[in-house]
Amino acid sequence: MSEQMESAWFVVQTQVNAEAKAARNLVQQGFEIYLPRYLKRRSHARKIEQIAAPLFPRYLFVRIDMATQRWRAIQSTFGVSHLVLNGTDPARVGQQVLGLLKAREDDSGFVKLDRKPKFALGEKVRVLAGAFAENFGLFDGLADRDRVAILLDLLGRKVRVSLEAEMVAAA
Repeated sequence: MSEQMESAWFVVQTQVNAEAKAARNLVQQGFEIYLPRYLKRRSHARKIEQIAAPLFPRYLFVRIDMATQRWRAIQSTFGVSHLVLNGTDPARVGQQVLGLLKAREDDSGFVKLDRKPKFALGEKVRVLAGAFAENFGLFDGLADRDRVAILLDLLGRKVRVSLEAEMVAAA
Protein backbone atom coordinates (compact mmCIF):
# COMPACT_ATOMS: atom_id res chain seq x y z
CA MET A 1 0.00 0.00 0.00
CA SER A 2 1.08 3.55 -0.59
CA GLU A 3 1.81 5.92 2.29
CA GLN A 4 -1.35 7.89 1.47
CA MET A 5 -3.50 4.74 1.70
CA GLU A 6 -2.14 3.61 5.08
CA SER A 7 -2.31 6.96 6.82
CA ALA A 8 -5.61 8.37 8.01
CA TRP A 9 -6.96 11.20 10.14
CA PHE A 10 -8.00 10.70 13.75
CA VAL A 11 -9.29 12.93 16.58
CA VAL A 12 -7.29 13.90 19.66
CA GLN A 13 -8.91 15.40 22.74
CA THR A 14 -6.61 17.93 24.37
CA GLN A 15 -6.39 19.25 27.88
CA VAL A 16 -8.33 22.45 28.59
CA ASN A 17 -6.92 25.40 26.59
CA ALA A 18 -3.97 23.26 25.48
CA GLU A 19 -4.73 22.82 21.78
CA ALA A 20 -1.63 24.74 20.66
CA LYS A 21 0.61 22.94 23.18
CA ALA A 22 -0.67 19.52 22.07
CA ALA A 23 -0.27 20.47 18.40
CA ARG A 24 3.32 21.61 18.94
CA ASN A 25 4.25 18.44 20.80
CA LEU A 26 2.59 16.15 18.24
CA VAL A 27 4.43 17.89 15.39
CA GLN A 28 7.72 17.44 17.27
CA GLN A 29 6.97 13.71 17.38
CA GLY A 30 6.53 13.63 13.59
CA PHE A 31 2.73 13.67 13.35
CA GLU A 32 0.85 15.87 10.90
CA ILE A 33 -1.90 17.83 12.66
CA TYR A 34 -4.83 20.01 11.65
CA LEU A 35 -6.22 22.49 14.16
CA PRO A 36 -9.10 24.40 12.51
CA ARG A 37 -9.44 27.92 13.92
CA TYR A 38 -11.77 30.86 13.39
CA LEU A 39 -11.75 34.53 14.33
CA LYS A 40 -13.77 35.00 17.49
CA ARG A 41 -15.09 38.37 18.58
CA ARG A 42 -14.12 39.14 22.17
CA SER A 43 -15.05 42.19 24.18
CA HIS A 44 -12.94 42.91 27.23
CA ALA A 45 -12.45 46.10 29.22
CA ARG A 46 -14.60 48.14 26.80
CA LYS A 47 -12.48 46.97 23.90
CA ILE A 48 -13.65 44.64 21.13
CA GLU A 49 -11.07 42.54 19.32
CA GLN A 50 -10.84 39.54 17.03
CA ILE A 51 -8.85 36.59 18.40
CA ALA A 52 -7.96 33.22 16.90
CA ALA A 53 -9.92 30.44 18.61
CA PRO A 54 -10.17 26.71 17.94
CA LEU A 55 -13.26 25.75 15.96
CA PHE A 56 -13.62 22.65 18.15
CA PRO A 57 -12.37 23.56 21.66
CA ARG A 58 -10.28 20.73 23.18
CA TYR A 59 -10.04 18.81 19.87
CA LEU A 60 -7.65 18.61 16.96
CA PHE A 61 -7.03 16.20 14.09
CA VAL A 62 -3.89 14.11 13.69
CA ARG A 63 -2.76 12.05 10.68
CA ILE A 64 -1.34 8.70 11.68
CA ASP A 65 0.37 6.13 9.47
CA MET A 66 -0.70 3.00 11.33
CA ALA A 67 2.01 0.90 9.67
CA THR A 68 4.98 3.05 10.68
CA GLN A 69 4.02 5.43 13.49
CA ARG A 70 3.59 4.51 17.13
CA TRP A 71 0.14 5.97 17.73
CA ARG A 72 0.02 4.94 21.39
CA ALA A 73 2.66 7.61 22.10
CA ILE A 74 -0.05 10.20 21.46
CA GLN A 75 -1.76 9.18 24.71
CA SER A 76 1.20 10.40 26.79
CA THR A 77 1.93 13.59 24.83
CA PHE A 78 1.97 16.83 26.85
CA GLY A 79 -1.23 18.76 26.21
CA VAL A 80 -3.15 15.66 25.06
CA SER A 81 -5.91 14.22 27.18
CA HIS A 82 -6.42 11.17 24.95
CA LEU A 83 -6.87 9.88 21.44
CA VAL A 84 -10.55 9.34 20.70
CA LEU A 85 -11.07 5.58 20.37
CA ASN A 86 -13.68 3.34 18.80
CA GLY A 87 -13.37 0.36 21.13
CA THR A 88 -9.62 -0.25 21.34
CA ASP A 89 -8.69 1.32 18.00
CA PRO A 90 -8.43 5.04 17.14
CA ALA A 91 -11.64 6.38 15.57
CA ARG A 92 -11.04 7.45 11.95
CA VAL A 93 -12.29 10.72 10.51
CA GLY A 94 -13.25 10.77 6.84
CA GLN A 95 -10.98 12.77 4.53
CA GLN A 96 -14.08 14.56 3.20
CA VAL A 97 -14.73 16.06 6.67
CA LEU A 98 -11.32 17.73 6.69
CA GLY A 99 -11.72 18.69 3.04
CA LEU A 100 -14.96 20.52 3.81
CA LEU A 101 -13.34 22.36 6.72
CA LYS A 102 -10.29 23.36 4.67
CA ALA A 103 -12.53 24.53 1.81
CA ARG A 104 -14.13 27.06 4.19
CA GLU A 105 -10.78 28.61 5.17
CA ASP A 106 -9.93 32.13 4.07
CA ASP A 107 -6.50 33.28 2.85
CA SER A 108 -5.27 33.57 6.45
CA GLY A 109 -6.21 29.98 7.26
CA PHE A 110 -9.24 30.77 9.42
CA VAL A 111 -12.53 28.92 8.91
CA LYS A 112 -15.26 31.32 7.78
CA LEU A 113 -18.51 30.80 9.69
CA ASP A 114 -21.96 31.44 8.28
CA ARG A 115 -23.55 34.62 9.62
CA LYS A 116 -27.19 33.69 9.47
CA PRO A 117 -29.74 35.13 11.87
CA LYS A 118 -30.64 32.81 14.74
CA PHE A 119 -34.20 34.10 14.82
CA ALA A 120 -37.04 34.62 12.37
CA LEU A 121 -38.33 38.15 11.77
CA GLY A 122 -40.90 39.04 14.41
CA GLU A 123 -39.85 36.20 16.76
CA LYS A 124 -40.04 37.03 20.47
CA VAL A 125 -36.58 37.36 22.08
CA ARG A 126 -35.21 38.12 25.54
CA VAL A 127 -32.22 40.36 26.31
CA LEU A 128 -29.71 38.47 28.49
CA ALA A 129 -27.33 41.24 29.58
CA GLY A 130 -26.65 44.94 29.48
CA ALA A 131 -28.89 47.91 30.16
CA PHE A 132 -31.95 46.14 28.71
CA ALA A 133 -31.38 42.81 30.53
CA GLU A 134 -34.52 40.72 31.11
CA ASN A 135 -36.59 42.82 28.68
CA PHE A 136 -38.52 41.11 25.91
CA GLY A 137 -38.69 42.30 22.33
CA LEU A 138 -39.19 41.23 18.74
CA PHE A 139 -36.35 40.28 16.37
CA ASP A 140 -36.12 42.93 13.64
CA GLY A 141 -33.12 41.73 11.60
CA LEU A 142 -29.35 42.00 11.56
CA ALA A 143 -27.83 45.37 12.34
CA ASP A 144 -24.35 44.42 11.11
CA ARG A 145 -22.05 41.41 11.13
CA ASP A 146 -22.12 40.78 14.89
CA ARG A 147 -25.18 42.68 16.05
CA VAL A 148 -28.91 42.10 15.90
CA ALA A 149 -31.74 44.63 15.86
CA ILE A 150 -34.71 44.11 18.14
CA LEU A 151 -37.84 46.11 18.85
CA LEU A 152 -38.27 46.80 22.57
CA ASP A 153 -41.46 48.15 24.10
CA LEU A 154 -40.11 51.15 26.04
CA LEU A 155 -42.24 53.97 27.47
CA GLY A 156 -45.30 52.78 25.57
CA ARG A 157 -43.76 52.61 22.10
CA LYS A 158 -41.57 50.28 20.06
CA VAL A 159 -37.91 51.31 19.98
CA ARG A 160 -35.39 49.69 17.63
CA VAL A 161 -32.24 48.71 19.56
CA SER A 162 -29.03 47.20 18.21
CA LEU A 163 -27.33 44.66 20.51
CA GLU A 164 -24.54 42.12 20.30
CA ALA A 165 -25.93 38.80 19.04
CA GLU A 166 -24.68 36.95 22.15
CA MET A 167 -26.81 39.20 24.37
CA VAL A 168 -30.10 37.96 22.88
CA ALA A 169 -31.84 34.58 23.23
CA ALA A 170 -35.17 33.14 22.17
CA ALA A 171 -37.93 33.92 24.66
